[in-house]
Amino acid sequence: MIQVYPDPESLSRAAAALLVTQANLAVAARGRFSVALSGGTTPRRTYELLAAPPWVDQGPWGRVHVFWGDERCVPLTDPRSNARLAKEAWLDRVPIPADQIHPLNCARDPADAARQYEAQLREFFAGQPPRLDLVLLGLGDDGHTASLFPGAPVLKEGERWAAAVCLAEPDLHRVTLTAPLINQAAMVAFLVAGKSKADVLREVLHGPYDPERLPAQLIQPQPGKLFWLTDQEAAALVPAG
Repeated sequence: MIQVYPDPESLSRAAAALLVTQANLAVAARGRFSVALSGGTTPRRTYELLAAPPWVDQGPWGRVHVFWGDERCVPLTDPRSNARLAKEAWLDRVPIPADQIHPLNCARDPADAARQYEAQLREFFAGQPPRLDLVLLGLGDDGHTASLFPGAPVLKEGERWAAAVCLAEPDLHRVTLTAPLINQAAMVAFLVAGKSKADVLREVLHGPYDPERLPAQLIQPQPGKLFWLTDQEAAALVPAG
């Protein structure tokens, strides 16, 4: 489902409302809510809104468990850290218990961090399907999402839930959740804003299926729901209907 909003602010408000709604539904049904967060600039405003009225007063924060879809392997104090972004904008400002926030700390050893994060997720889902209630994702200009980049070996991963990714960027590694885990989520929501995303959004949604070139096409949750929340600029080239 594609939902188009007039501007980034209204998109961010819709995303905040979606998260709080899904959190309350999950807590009512199962006693807890699990979410994997996205990094990047687009979700920052959503996180800020979640820490402010009305949403800060509506979230079942004591039952929320927070994971990350991917992380740059830098210290948590580094401005490039996805965990730092979310903590400063939202998590440090709401009463989520500290042991229910699960940052992906991979600064020292990305491969080992990926194994540990998968072990942590397997323990969290022990005896249950590995189904995150909500995964928030962004979309890169090159068609990547999380740290699933064009041509990367991780795109062919069929079993592991988390994997280390080495980019050409000097000395920068990442750890990412893999498509097999993301696709088991109850709901996946892409947040896409800005005219720079118009071409790639059209290609991902309406171009030939080519996930080696457009990894975001790998994300097809079954039997979960897939939402694309975009602003008008990002959706400008998407065919009507």
